[in-house]
Amino acid sequence: MATTKIDRAQVTDTALRLLNELGLDGLTLRAIAKELDVKAPALYWHFKNKQDLVDEMATVMHRRMTADGVPGADSDSWQEGVCAFNRALRAMLLSYRDGAKVYGGARFTGTDHAESMEVYLGVMLDAGFAFRDAVRAAMTTYHYTMGFVEEEQGTDPRPGERGPGIDVAERAALLAAYPLAAAAGAEMFEGFDERFEEGLGVVVAGIEAVYSSRG
Repeated sequence: MATTKIDRAQVTDTALRLLNELGLDGLTLRAIAKELDVKAPALYWHFKNKQDLVDEMATVMHRRMTADGVPGADSDSWQEGVCAFNRALRAMLLSYRDGAKVYGGARFTGTDHAESMEVYLGVMLDAGFAFRDAVRAAMTTYHYTMGFVEEEQGTDPRPGERGPGIDVAERAALLAAYPLAAAAGAEMFEGFDERFEEGLGVVVAGIEAVYSSRG
């Protein structure tokens, strides 16, 4: 192995690139070290363990998502802003294999995410939401998007790539004795873009119905 000097950013960038090839379970410090042409102990100068690295990966993912500003910040309504932010969040997560697993299980290593939260909550407060309701509305949409993408990536690890064992026709045949469950497969495992938009609309409509008049 070479004695190339590496920094924290190089390790993180390499880890994110390898994530698309190996997935989160296959991403090891040893694999990253091999890609960087260094010995594995060299990585421990920057990250004490894999979770420490995952935290930095999530931070960089968020930083890349907001590089041109917080998505939805300039929208004409809070509804459009919420939808724009969550669309951007989903797109960012889908750009990495196991993106939702990495992002959802991490703790940010900096304060970059606070700027997004400040803007997001500011939009809600300006629209008349009470602070408590604004926070809960923001977390409800975030949880919807994170959960949706995690399930989506369980079916399609990358856009256009069907995971093993997910065949709607085979599932329907297996569940032939349960016609409703069998027929549900086409709704559960296909049309992710359409279903995400529809579900996001339902969530936003629910927020408007429950919270918007209580500010």
